Amino acid sequence: MSGSHHVVPSPNGDWDVKRGGAERASAHTDNKQKAVDIARNISRNAGTELFIHGMDGKIQSKDSHGNDPCNIKG
Repeated sequence: MSGSHHVVPSPNGDWDVKRGGAERASAHTDNKQKAVDIARNISRNAGTELFIHGMDGKIQSKDSHGNDPCNIKG
């Protein structure tokens, strides 16, 4: 399964975990680290890309838990 999950700030200052393109949050927490931990677990299980955003909405980091397009032998 492909797709993405995002850790994003919620309007009230907390943090949400959302699937890419979704309106509603999969999870909602009061701090970013909890949201990242939850999102990483969801992303691993779903085989998706994980994007972690800052308070300004910009992507700070990302992890690949899905089908990585780089096929490196070695």
